[in-house]
Amino acid sequence: MNLKERLHSHLIQIVRDRNPYLASEGHFYAQQYIREQLAQWGTVEIDDFSVRGRIHHNVILDLPSFDRASKKQLSPIVIGAHYDTAPGSPGADDNATGVAVLLELARDIASRPLKYPVQLVAFDMEEYGCLGSSHHAAKYKQQQKSIRLMISLEMLGYCNHNPNSQSYPAGLKDFYPNSGNFIALIGTFPTVPDLINLSGKIRKSGQPCEWLPVPNRGLIVPDTRRSDHVPFWDNGYPAIMVTDTANMRNPHYHRESDRIETLDLDFLTGVCQGLVKGIRHL
Repeated sequence: MNLKERLHSHLIQIVRDRNPYLASEGHFYAQQYIREQLAQWGTVEIDDFSVRGRIHHNVILDLPSFDRASKKQLSPIVIGAHYDTAPGSPGADDNATGVAVLLELARDIASRPLKYPVQLVAFDMEEYGCLGSSHHAAKYKQQQKSIRLMISLEMLGYCNHNPNSQSYPAGLKDFYPNSGNFIALIGTFPTVPDLINLSGKIRKSGQPCEWLPVPNRGLIVPDTRRSDHVPFWDNGYPAIMVTDTANMRNPHYHRESDRIETLDLDFLTGVCQGLVKGIRHL
């Protein structure tokens, strides 16, 4: 299978109502699928955390750098995507697309390790306040470990080439395209070199890409604080969200209609190819 076919194959397995409370069967199925896919490339860790007395699970795969013999252990690149859904939604774009790309990044990096170790994490409970990623970022902070960069994959597959199909938070529309056919990278000021590097590689692969640096952990633009990168920002780590901008473009956001047939698989494939190239050059 080529990359587009593999992404589609992942989506077929993941796209289903997988709300941890209201669709626990679909949620468990997706979790097990992610676990099996990642287990092809190494030992998978299930990291449990408790919310109101109930146990939830992040699914983690650590991949070593290409220079395992080096005495100086470099800080990891952490790449995450949440696998839970909003109630009543099959979550094709939100966030089966992010998980599908996460699984393909695992395949690529396992076959050709990077300069940095890479940790791939499927987060639970994003829809309830980024609880899985909060648990994960807090563990890094508690252990006083550094992170080279955290990348949050948040809705990567909806594209609309029509004029005026893209909306923005106040004050941004004059600086960016009005067609929703690009992938967006959002980071804090310390990540600007990575934003430039990643966006350049993504564009070079043929995929339109825009980037936005935000001050003060995104607090002045609350729409930039709606995914699993935020707990890393709040704990002082460099993090970037990769997104198709969610409800600022996709009318199916958090709805029952968020299904595979609404996605643009060529767009999703282009995003994945661009990320593969970009992450290799960090």
